[in-house]
Amino acid sequence: METLLVNEITTNESDEPIDLEALAKTGHRPPKAKRYKIRIDRQYYIVQVSHMTGRELLVLAGKMPPEHFLISQKFCHGQAEKIGLDEVADFTTPGVERFQTLPLDQTDGGI
Repeated sequence: METLLVNEITTNESDEPIDLEALAKTGHRPPKAKRYKIRIDRQYYIVQVSHMTGRELLVLAGKMPPEHFLISQKFCHGQAEKIGLDEVADFTTPGVERFQTLPLDQTDGGI
């Protein structure tokens, strides 16, 4: 799978990207870092921020317009939590493994 780099400015300490999926599987809490490797659906991205909104994650994943999609944060123990377009997903939250998108249809109230 291809990994994309997204350029943003941050002031965190570590230069190595923190792999959220790998840390979640080992039960470790993600530290503050300059870069994070996140997975949205089957694609990996390197981002240089410690948090993003649902809208930003959807745009990063190419889900346009973002209002036509739902994004969920998946945790290592199987739990999923919906992220609203203007809600923030913090990559330093323990157990965050990946993100999953779903297109909304007429019955989902999104279009």
